[in-house]
Amino acid sequence: MVSRWIEEGEEVRITKRGRVLARIIPEAPGKPRRGKLPDFARRVRLILGNTRVNARQSEELREYWKGER
Repeated sequence: MVSRWIEEGEEVRITKRGRVLARIIPEAPGKPRRGKLPDFARRVRLILGNTRVNARQSEELREYWKGER
């Protein structure tokens, strides 16, 4: 029942003898940490066009670009 109140945005106070001991408040909605991810597939199409890369070529590209980070 308490979790339902919090989910609905309500603050819950825990009291003892009329004094507030604690408050449970809903978490503020957080900002997304990152923006939208780039369209990697589109980038590959722009660079390679309709060229298909097989597994061996893909591995060679990965090794080539490994040191660029």
